[in-house]
Amino acid sequence: MENHAVESQTMSWLLTSATEPMLIADGDGRLLLVNGSVERLFGYGCGQLHGASLATLFPGLGSGVHAAAQACGLKELAACRKDCSQFPAQVHFSALQTHWGMPLVLATVRDLTSSKQTQQALLDSEARMRAIVDTAVDAIITIDRHGTIERMNPAAIRMFGYGEHETVGNNVSMLMPTAYRQLHDGFLQRYLTTGEKRIIGIGREVMGQRKDGTCFPMDLAVAEMHIGTTRMFTGMVRDISERKRSEAEVVRLLAELTRANEELTNFAYVVSHDLKAPLRGISALANWIGTDYADPLGDQGRQQLHQLSARVARMGALIDGILEYSRVRSDNEAPERVDMVELTREIIDSLAPADHILIRVDPRLPAVTADRARMHQLFQNLLANAIQHSDKERGEIWVGCSQQDGDPVFSVSDNGMGIEPRHVDRIFQLFQTLASREETTGTGIGLALVKKIVEMYGGRIHVESTPRLGSTFSFTLPRATRGP
Repeated sequence: MENHAVESQTMSWLLTSATEPMLIADGDGRLLLVNGSVERLFGYGCGQLHGASLATLFPGLGSGVHAAAQACGLKELAACRKDCSQFPAQVHFSALQTHWGMPLVLATVRDLTSSKQTQQALLDSEARMRAIVDTAVDAIITIDRHGTIERMNPAAIRMFGYGEHETVGNNVSMLMPTAYRQLHDGFLQRYLTTGEKRIIGIGREVMGQRKDGTCFPMDLAVAEMHIGTTRMFTGMVRDISERKRSEAEVVRLLAELTRANEELTNFAYVVSHDLKAPLRGISALANWIGTDYADPLGDQGRQQLHQLSARVARMGALIDGILEYSRVRSDNEAPERVDMVELTREIIDSLAPADHILIRVDPRLPAVTADRARMHQLFQNLLANAIQHSDKERGEIWVGCSQQDGDPVFSVSDNGMGIEPRHVDRIFQLFQTLASREETTGTGIGLALVKKIVEMYGGRIHVESTPRLGSTFSFTLPRATRGP
C-alpha cells in the first residue's frame, strides 16, 4: 500500500508540475488524475473531473472509450468544455502500467483552435488569391528557381494557346522564341548566383511564342517570392501587339505629316514668289498710270485706280500673312529670355495708335523663354486687332496677366465693338473677318496666327466678348513660362 501511495503521489506531482494539459485515466477510461491546465482548458473546478469518463471531455469517443484508453498515438478529436462549447483538440495517448500491473493511459491535450483558425485563414487567403489570379486580365505565370512552370492562370493559357496541363512541369523557355531561350536561362542562373538583375523586378519588353509558333511582343514584369525555404518567381505578361501596331501607325502618320508640312511650306514659298512678282508689276503700272494719265482719267478713273492699288496691297498682305503662318513651326525656334513688358511697349511704339486710344501694360508681366520673333507676332496681332476694332471716342486697351493654378494667364482686353456670340467660334479660323472685304483691310490671318503660336507653346486661347462693350483674349504659354 505504501508503494501504491508513493507511485500515485509521484504521478500526481508530475502532472501538476507540467505546463501542458495532461491527464491519466484507467483502463475503463475513468479520469484518475488531471492537472490544473486541463481543468482551466475545459472550464472545470479543482477536483470536479475526478472519476469522470474520458467521454465527458471527448464525446466522440462514445462506446469506444475503453479502446481509446488502451490505444497509443496522436488523434484529432472534438473536445467539449463544461459549458458544452466544443473546440478542436490534438490528443496524444500513451499507455502506462503501474508496477503492480494496473493498465493506465496518459493523455496530453493541445487546443487546436488557433492553428485551425490560422489554417482556415490561409485557405481563405489562398482561395481569394486564386480567384484574383484566375480572373486577372493579364497573363500570370509562376515558375520555380529552375525555371519550371508551376502554374499558369487562364489568361496565360489563352494567350499562349496551350491546354491547361500542357505547360506545367516544363521549362518556361517553351513560351519564348528560340533566340530568347538560352538568354532567359542565363539571366535566371546569373541572378541566383550573383544577384544581378536582368529580368527580376525590372519590367521589360520581350518576345513570346504561342503554341502554334507565332511570335508576339509582350511586356514582362517578374517578381520574386519566398514560400518557406522555396524561391519562386511570378511573371506578369501583357500582349502589346496592338500597342506596337498603334505606335508604328503613329510614327508613319507623323512622317507623313512632316512631309506634308514641308511640302506645304515649300508650296507657300513658291506661290508667294510667283504671285508677288506680278503684283509688284501691277502696283508699279497702276502708279505709273495714275501719275501720267491723271487728267484724262478723271475723278472716276482715279477712284477706280485707287481701288485697284488697294486690292493689290491687300493681296500682297494676304500672301505675306500666309507665309508667316506657314513659318510658325517649333523646329525653327531660337528660344531666349524675353522681357514681355519691354517687348509689348516696343510693339505699341511701332503700331503708333491714334491719340484717342490709350494702351496700358501691367508692369508685372512675367518674362518668358521663347522665340522673340514669335512673341512679337503674337502680341502685335492681338494689339493690332484691338486697335482696329476700337469704335469709342476714347479707346482703352489693357495688357495684363493673372494666375491660374500657379500658371500665368496673359490677356489683351479692349472696350471696342465686341463680337457677336455666333461669330466667336470662327474668329480663329484662317481668312475669317467679321467685316466685309470692302470695309476692312484685314486679311483674316492674324488671329489664326495667334492661335497657332499659342498652341505651339502648349497653350490655349479663348475670347470673352460682349457686343458694343469690348473683348478679352486670354491665353497661356506653358512651354514658354515653365521653360523647356
